[in-house]
Amino acid sequence: MYILIYLMFILCSIPRREVCKMYYHAPSGCPVCGRTLDVTRLRCRHCASELTGQFAPCRFCLLEDKQRQFIETFLRCRGSIKEVEKALGVSYPTVRNMLESALVALGLNDKDDSTGALRGDKHEILKRLSCGELCAEDAIAELRKI
Repeated sequence: MYILIYLMFILCSIPRREVCKMYYHAPSGCPVCGRTLDVTRLRCRHCASELTGQFAPCRFCLLEDKQRQFIETFLRCRGSIKEVEKALGVSYPTVRNMLESALVALGLNDKDDSTGALRGDKHEILKRLSCGELCAEDAIAELRKI
């Protein structure tokens, strides 16, 4: 009885907007074109201060749900692939493939992939071009060097 009264007291003392507010996982990709969304506004739940600008999302926020769930399971199993196998009910090669997929998505794969490096170089040049750091002629010249 006392516990019930105590719980009612706690619930009544929390502002209604805090009890009813639901938070959803923010999408990382545009629902129209599929490209990465920019984070432009942050808000403090406590004091309602707001910060606007252009913020880069964290690497983990850009993972697909399946990859994020795998990473959580992997961490929960303390990196033991055998434990991950048991937890997910999949084979060792499947766990290795899932790990490799997550590493690639996070940009953490250490394999010497020359095609990936070239793709990254091209992407960096195009990024510098779009930011105005390079003119079109310089960008073309750098792309031809690759």
